[in-house]
Amino acid sequence: MKLDSNWTFDRRKSAFSMMEVLVALAIFGVVFLSLYAAMSSGFGVVRLSRENLRATQIMEEKMETLRLYTWSQVTSNGFIPTNFTEVFYKMTNSSSTGLVSGAGITYTGTVSIVQAPVSEAYSNDLKQITVSLQWLSGNRLRQRDMTTFVSKYGVQNYVYY
Repeated sequence: MKLDSNWTFDRRKSAFSMMEVLVALAIFGVVFLSLYAAMSSGFGVVRLSRENLRATQIMEEKMETLRLYTWSQVTSNGFIPTNFTEVFYKMTNSSSTGLVSGAGITYTGTVSIVQAPVSEAYSNDLKQITVSLQWLSGNRLRQRDMTTFVSKYGVQNYVYY
């Protein structure tokens, strides 16, 4: 630092004071922690969105399969399995590298076929089908349901095999 003739420091050419450095570090720390928290939260939202989308895909696949069954298949006991499991990010083992990859989220599902809650004359020709899924996301149990109706004279009579 350059001293003038009165032995005082020239303020225009001096460095930052300790207080200015501490304030700058505090601001930098708050900004860094906020950025880290935002990115962490964003990755969590993306993970949950993927799990929800996969659950919707599984339920939609079951519903589309149910639409192709005949009335006698829908109403017969035991033809449609009531419990099923699906895995998202299946564990894969590479024989060339020996590495195991994948997180392996397991979806546990049930299919419920009950009489439709209607009082009309065609109530005996209508069934309510509900597909329910459950999975563990982190430490929280998630659940989704999808419900539809199947009629005796519905779409499945027009599908030719």
